[in-house]
Amino acid sequence: MKQYNLGIEATLEIIGGKWKALIICLLMSGVKRTGELGRSIPGISQKVLIQQLRELERDGLVTRHVYQQMPPKVEYGLTEYGVTANTIVDVMCAWGRDNIAFRQQRGEDIVLLENNDSVS
Repeated sequence: MKQYNLGIEATLEIIGGKWKALIICLLMSGVKRTGELGRSIPGISQKVLIQQLRELERDGLVTRHVYQQMPPKVEYGLTEYGVTANTIVDVMCAWGRDNIAFRQQRGEDIVLLENNDSVS
């Protein structure tokens, strides 16, 4: 039997880490192909992206649709359950923007590169 001391442990087990919340954030706007996700997340390797997507799929947050064609085409989207994580990710995005503004006010040389095509 798996036990948690706090509910946040279960949350972090599913969407914690460097990439999963970013992937969920990107999928909020709709279905994406693997390459599209990779280009939207600078610094993530193809291997790690696939691993993270598979874990999110295993945990019921992401669907994977493989088209039987050449070249192969795979698309990922959020499940109905995955959409429920949007609230958490939205709060994380807002807190991140506020944190950057706070750090800028303290004199830190930091910038948020945010546009319509990127993660917020």
